[in-house]
Amino acid sequence: MATQKTADPKAQAQTASGRKPWKKKSPVEVLLDQADKLKTEITEMEEELKIKRKQLQKFEEAKKLFEGM
Repeated sequence: MATQKTADPKAQAQTASGRKPWKKKSPVEVLLDQADKLKTEITEMEEELKIKRKQLQKFEEAKKLFEGM
């Protein structure tokens, strides 16, 4: 008795896990994606740096107050 396959097991695994099928990218696309990721990382780090600079400024002001005592 022969068994019948309803679908490819790889296709079932992809849909079951919710992943998109893999699409090969050209080297140019990979490079552009990496550049975009770096840009977003830099903007996030700059925002964090602004917050830390403000905090440092507050500590410096508090330090001046304590030195004046």
